[in-house]
Amino acid sequence: MAKQQQWNASDIDDQTGRTAVVTGANSGLGIATVDALARAGAHVVLAVRDVRRGEAAAGTVKDAKGSVEVRRLDLADLSSVREFAASWTGDLDLLINNAGVMNIPEARTKDGFEMQFGTNHLGHFALTNLLLPYVTDRVVTVASGAHKIPSSNHMHFDNLHLTGGAYSPMTAYSQSKLANLLFTLELQSRLASEGWPVRALAAHPGWAATNLQGHDASVVRRALMAVGNRFFAQDSKAGALPTLYAATQDLPGASYVGPDGFAEMRGGPTLVGRSAAASDPVSAVHLWRASEELTGVTFPQLSEAKAAL
Repeated sequence: MAKQQQWNASDIDDQTGRTAVVTGANSGLGIATVDALARAGAHVVLAVRDVRRGEAAAGTVKDAKGSVEVRRLDLADLSSVREFAASWTGDLDLLINNAGVMNIPEARTKDGFEMQFGTNHLGHFALTNLLLPYVTDRVVTVASGAHKIPSSNHMHFDNLHLTGGAYSPMTAYSQSKLANLLFTLELQSRLASEGWPVRALAAHPGWAATNLQGHDASVVRRALMAVGNRFFAQDSKAGALPTLYAATQDLPGASYVGPDGFAEMRGGPTLVGRSAAASDPVSAVHLWRASEELTGVTFPQLSEAKAAL
């Protein structure tokens, strides 16, 4: 029996007339996602912290049926998130929460949040809720298999910013990725409760060679990652396939997509499982409420907000 051909970016349906926002789109998985959607006909907004680098990345998208533009967004600064959302007009078919930082030395966002939790989760939490009245199809958030690491078998609700000596780069990263999945779970629950036809999904790239690994706080991990990126990892185009699959295929809300190969490290996109901690609706609600308190952003009254646009 012939092996079924792996789904790839050329299988994306025509995206002409659709608009997407991709955060962290100036390199790696982000620009690979932008390129594939633009080639399929979408208008794609690169939401990036460094506009100059964003423009350079946009210039690499060649021979696309669609179009690209660059707008500034710093997820580590809630004022920037609010400014980006306030400037938005018109329908937004796809919001792809792709940006992230990984395993960095301890740092704080402009608002005083632990940098990985603040950027990877809280910035996207605020952005999504502020843009949600404009979203017509789905929100895709990029998580990671790192959410299964033992240090993240629960959210550290008593110390979300890992202060007082509790910080370690991997604990902070894995907690932020667990938060991405709990966010997706509760967002889908709220959308369904409202009867709103927008879906929340998540994806992870497996082991993809990107520039994230080069910022690891550990010299040893950086060296190991460099070897792994060279000999074992997928390239960014392959790593972006789960995100693109989640963004364009007819999947149920709260679906989680990753590679179908060994340990979900590489391969074609398929539905994959979460850890028990990432499937806990009680934790999802608790995280949502904590995120609202920290950011000052709440789930919108969608019918009223849509009517006001």
